[in-house]
Amino acid sequence: MSTVAEVKLNVTPLADRVLVEAAPAEEKTAFGIIIPDTAKEKPQRGVVVAVGPGKKDEPLTVKVGDTVLYGKYAGTEITVEGREYLIMRESDIFAIV
Repeated sequence: MSTVAEVKLNVTPLADRVLVEAAPAEEKTAFGIIIPDTAKEKPQRGVVVAVGPGKKDEPLTVKVGDTVLYGKYAGTEITVEGREYLIMRESDIFAIV
C-alpha cells in the first residue's frame, strides 16, 4: 500500500461517500503460521484516500490520511487507475484508528 501523499486520484466521492484503500490481508498468524490465499479474510482496515463534501447538515468527520476500521462487507469495490479501492458511506466506518 502506498502512502497517501503518493495517491493523486481524479475521483471525488459525492455527499457522505469515502474512498478507502484497504490494507493488505494478513499473510501470517501471530504464531507465524502462513495463511493460504483461500483462507485469508477480507481486510477491515484501510486508509482514506478521498472524501466527499458531506451532507448539508452533516459534515464528515474522517479526512484524507485517516486509518479507519469498517465492516467486513462494507462498501463497493472499484478499480481506479489500476488500483483497488472501496467506496462507502461514512456511516459504514466504525472507528478512526
